[in-house]
Amino acid sequence: MRLTKGTDIALRIAMRLAVLQDQNPTTREVAAAVDVPYTHAAKVVSRLQHLGVVTARRGNGGGLALTQAGRTGSLGQLVRDLEGVGDPVGCEDDPPCPLRAACRLRGALRGAQEAFFAALDPLSIEDLVAPPTGPVLLSLSPRRAD
Repeated sequence: MRLTKGTDIALRIAMRLAVLQDQNPTTREVAAAVDVPYTHAAKVVSRLQHLGVVTARRGNGGGLALTQAGRTGSLGQLVRDLEGVGDPVGCEDDPPCPLRAACRLRGALRGAQEAFFAALDPLSIEDLVAPPTGPVLLSLSPRRAD
């Protein structure tokens, strides 16, 4: 299973915010540090806000912060929320698969998909930023915007 680019960016942003603790970087600063386009980061930050993972404040003293739920919540649930839990194959696409009435592949792939999420369930963003990852995240310097 491969995560969407949006989920990948969301996890990198959440991990970066987890190690910054009391600092509140802007979306632009976080985007530069994790090397993603600002427009993608802004869309992802909006989604993370909607999920209650990130808070964002505008103006002086504003910036982004990871919520407690974002810090300690289930990584598996976060990935489910970001990815959406749809069918891993397009059995009902147009045209529908001619094997759908008697196929065992769909069920097997659903089981594999749930096993993937279940493997992430006991982990949190905090777990992901434990050494050696956290110090590497702290060492990232934002690339210069052109």
